[in-house]
Amino acid sequence: MTKSQLDRTALVTGASSGIGFELTKSLLKEGWQVAVIIRSDFVEKTEEIEKALSFGNLRVYHADLTDFNELKSVLDQIKEHEHHLDVIFNNAGGSFSSLLFSKQHRELHYELQTIVPYIIYKELNELLTKGNKKTVIQTTTEAFRFLKEFDLDYIHKPLTFKKLMGPYAASKLALSLWTKEVATTGDSNDIQILSVDPGSNNTTRKGKDSGLPFPIHLIMRFFYPHPSKGANRLLKAAIHAHDYDNGAYLTKEASGGLPWVETSARVLQMVDTVYREEFLKLSNKRSKSNES
Repeated sequence: MTKSQLDRTALVTGASSGIGFELTKSLLKEGWQVAVIIRSDFVEKTEEIEKALSFGNLRVYHADLTDFNELKSVLDQIKEHEHHLDVIFNNAGGSFSSLLFSKQHRELHYELQTIVPYIIYKELNELLTKGNKKTVIQTTTEAFRFLKEFDLDYIHKPLTFKKLMGPYAASKLALSLWTKEVATTGDSNDIQILSVDPGSNNTTRKGKDSGLPFPIHLIMRFFYPHPSKGANRLLKAAIHAHDYDNGAYLTKEASGGLPWVETSARVLQMVDTVYREEFLKLSNKRSKSNES
């Protein structure tokens, strides 16, 4: 294994279970250095996970990403302890079973799956420019193709809730739209950013509500493949990221089109406004507080 291979570093969010957990294991197996952001512990402490932790090849950062105070703290820790990042996998997410809101009073799917990935992308941009691959992979879904409406005026506080085909799908579409738009702004510092559908995977967990309509939950549990399949798609997308147009949406390992693409500029403006007017102001308040 070459020195450059040993120096490859990936950041994975939502790595405690499901696709993120399988992706973390695959990266370690391939010789990557891996940093993860998780809220709770790994669902399973395998021998390879334990070994990677003891050797320092796997570094764990804990945070509830939907709490901007915790998000700020964990990103500061990463900037302090990681020398560079080659790939960021913005993978944290999930389908919730009811209408929930973050501590910033936005709908939880939207906060976690649309806003937070943008903040991570912006805040860790400098670490990416120090890496070799300079790549961001956003986990999305083709479920948004079944949306009957996409209302940006209410995406942060929906008037109604529907499992899977409501805020979950809308927030993933918004993620893919700002991904496409940010790649065209000329402000990407040569970072390749893609949104990738990992396909259908069995991510159900015993004793945990999947947040899916009951028929889909049953189909997922008994017929969908192991989440290692989705993890493999994300990893392949990262390895071959520069074979695609920057900002592309990948489904079944090929570029696909996006609905409501005419709203992409507005979506980017919305997430950037939250970043500048809320997250950065929080950072400035902390700096002033520390000085005093």
